[in-house]
Amino acid sequence: MAKADQIAIRLRILIEQPVIGVRYSLQAKDDQPLDPKTSQTGEPLSFDLPIRIAPGPKFFGDQVRREGPVRRFIYIRIGQLAGDPASDWSRRMKIDIHDLDETLLARAIEARGIEIVVNGTGKDGTPACATVPPIRRQPVER
Repeated sequence: MAKADQIAIRLRILIEQPVIGVRYSLQAKDDQPLDPKTSQTGEPLSFDLPIRIAPGPKFFGDQVRREGPVRRFIYIRIGQLAGDPASDWSRRMKIDIHDLDETLLARAIEARGIEIVVNGTGKDGTPACATVPPIRRQPVER
């Protein structure tokens, strides 16, 4: 698909209740940590990244991963995978974007941004991992 047919927007992933002292990062195109952050007091962590949306909808971008013909998601690396070799954790969060509601997606395209909020702590008190369901998704201005 030609880039001319794609609309660029900003995706913000907001991790509420991250585990204090644990490093989180985006996963770069080369599978390395990107933009590592650590919550010192439980404050939310925010990651902004560009994505492109094409009719279908289809999703593209350096941090957009794929699984099969439809599923698209963003990885958040945790602990050792986020560049902290001393961490007890070596995990990733998978945040789906392929299932965005069409109405929300249209509003996000108009606003040129969307925010996906997830919980950073699992029920057992450790860093959330695997596929993490969104708490909310909303359009945001750039």
